[in-house]
Amino acid sequence: MVAFKRGTRLIAATLVFSALTCCSRVSKTPQAVPDQSVSAKPEAAQTSLIQVATKPGEPIALTTSASEFRIRPDGYVLAFLLKNGNKLSLDDPSVGGLADSNFVRVGDKDLHFTLDLDHARVTEALGKMGPGKRVEVPARAAGPSQLQAVVAVEVYDNFPNILLSTVEYKNTGAHDVLIEKSVNQRRQLSARLSDAKAHAWEMWSFHGASYDWGKDDVVKLTPSFFQPNVMGEMVKGGYGGGIPVVAVWTRQVGEAVGHVETIPIPAAIPTKVGAADSRVNLEVEYPANITLKPGETYSTPRSFLSVFAGDFYEPLRIWSSVLQKEGWELPKPSSEAYNVSWCGWGYEADVTPAQMLGTIPKLKELGIKWVTLDDRWFDVYGDWNPRKDTFPGDSITKMVDAFHNQNMLTQLWWLPLAVEDGEGRYESHKYSVAKIAQEHPEWLVLDKHGRHAHMTRGLAVLCPAVPEVRAYHKQLTEKFIRDWGFDGSKLDNIYSVPQCYNPAHHHKSPQDSTNAMADIYKEVFQTTRALKPQSVTQSCPCGTPPSLAWLPFMDQAVTADPVGAVQVRRRIKMYKALLGPESAVYGDHVELSAMTRVGNDWREHGDDFASTIGTGGVVGTKFVWPDPGPKFKDVNLTQTKEDLWKKWIGLYNEKMLSKGDFENLYVTGYDTPEGYAIAKDGKTYYAFFTPGNWRGKVELRGLKPGKYRVSDYAEAKDLGTVEAAPDGVAKMTAEFKEHLLLEVSSQP
Repeated sequence: MVAFKRGTRLIAATLVFSALTCCSRVSKTPQAVPDQSVSAKPEAAQTSLIQVATKPGEPIALTTSASEFRIRPDGYVLAFLLKNGNKLSLDDPSVGGLADSNFVRVGDKDLHFTLDLDHARVTEALGKMGPGKRVEVPARAAGPSQLQAVVAVEVYDNFPNILLSTVEYKNTGAHDVLIEKSVNQRRQLSARLSDAKAHAWEMWSFHGASYDWGKDDVVKLTPSFFQPNVMGEMVKGGYGGGIPVVAVWTRQVGEAVGHVETIPIPAAIPTKVGAADSRVNLEVEYPANITLKPGETYSTPRSFLSVFAGDFYEPLRIWSSVLQKEGWELPKPSSEAYNVSWCGWGYEADVTPAQMLGTIPKLKELGIKWVTLDDRWFDVYGDWNPRKDTFPGDSITKMVDAFHNQNMLTQLWWLPLAVEDGEGRYESHKYSVAKIAQEHPEWLVLDKHGRHAHMTRGLAVLCPAVPEVRAYHKQLTEKFIRDWGFDGSKLDNIYSVPQCYNPAHHHKSPQDSTNAMADIYKEVFQTTRALKPQSVTQSCPCGTPPSLAWLPFMDQAVTADPVGAVQVRRRIKMYKALLGPESAVYGDHVELSAMTRVGNDWREHGDDFASTIGTGGVVGTKFVWPDPGPKFKDVNLTQTKEDLWKKWIGLYNEKMLSKGDFENLYVTGYDTPEGYAIAKDGKTYYAFFTPGNWRGKVELRGLKPGKYRVSDYAEAKDLGTVEAAPDGVAKMTAEFKEHLLLEVSSQP
């Protein structure tokens, strides 16, 4: 009997196969495997209201309050959204060809299976997710093979839009079988099913992979679209990690696939538009590389299929909710995480205490409370001591004290696990050998060839799975927060870490280093919180989505080097889905809201505060003041800019919409103008965005029927009253350029 498992797997034989060993189970099972569920501690038994229909010769149908999933004999699972009496779907599997949702690669060939639906077993699902239904279906290989399979799916009443799945493969023969990879949740989708006039590929999409700086996370698909979406492991340039979710949607319906393991297992969710039929192809791939001896079984990690209405917000919210049920704890941000921040990076790498402190009069005048000492204040990565040329003696602690004397809070930039090993350089300096690497070379991550493995910026890596490395990072955090007096950290350029082959570490799997990355960030976060409960730990995966490994260990997310205002808005929405509608999401430096490519670099000249304020983000800036000369002209706080900064920062501090509830009322890609809504203090705040000018109707959604007073809170203009219809929508004619910010309150 196949069973769902938690993030750490049981291995019933003393076997170490691959990086997937920790997240899949290999066992020698002459008898049945005891039944397990998604969680080890089930809730009190409850009766599920989900209907499971099993009829001879027909697909098995699981019907929830919001969706229907049909398991076909060929293994494909059809997903339908139940909405207003209709069944909406994007599924358009091949006719007359292979369309199964789950298969494995054996001997360089894909091995497919046919499901025996007549012998399916239906039981109540057990686990922390509440009542639900579980269906186990035996399957036989479509060709000669020693492998047999059992497909298990679970659907829950409290999560009516998602189906969880795993497959158990058993070697029933007399010879070893090498499973090279497993494929789950394969989808073939067409937009034509929801819009007969659309092209099959004509959908919008979200891709949670972290693999290239500045890449859009939300994109409209094209006829030639392909993206590999490698997850968990480190990829080129030191990127990696990511959120293991890919979602596609039309105006009417969407589907998403991914996995729900709580650790960053190696996986991929390749997304491709077919050249022949233009359909959108998705699947979840696991690089198994597991040899099964006779009698042994391999169980895939848990994948999911979700069907939904709206855009990427809904499947990300569902995915996060499932992981929270499985033990993923998201901390509530400290109250200080919502205050405006100024960053010294405007002065770039050679900033001095005098430049930092020189901004104090203007920071106080503008109402800015946080100050960040950014990159390159230190001498060597890994040792993290102040540079003697820019921060000599005890100048760093004196600087922190000076800010504290002005009732301001300070944050320190650093990059955990990174260490210089004398190889290579970054744009700021050539690397030496860190003292910590000289004293403890045995702590370093080694690659397959026994050489130092490298991460982002070409830096060597302290292995996070080594207990002494975790203790060292606790000491560093105590030095920064307790001894130097900083009030939090800006953890930057964080993605994933390489797999570790250092024999001195006695890893069960090379993946142990990647999985243990979370422990380091947990140590930093918890140590900081213990020392200063109102501290702020910010984590920044520059230019990419975050990693599920460290996402639960921070107070403040960040839009992470957004390339323009559109990315600011969409990434704030992404984090609100992942971390909750009241989460603190830093919109990053407002200067990044408009960028122009200059050679291989960017010129940052933005002033779009509205994209952060209107979506519920936290405002930030990196201006320089007083005028330090032409080198910093793009970020110099001129009088014109100062007037603008004063207006918007004052508006942010007055409204504090970042503490409100983000409401998912508008569909990215389909609603024009682009819309957002925040509920706070009995009022609803709407933000609309458009390139250039807009004139026409805008919809104020999510209201109770009745009359409302509307004002443009950015321009302090009363716009009169509107009346919400029974469907909760009020319409009004609007004319604006680039953005419109509205405050809507009920009319007595």
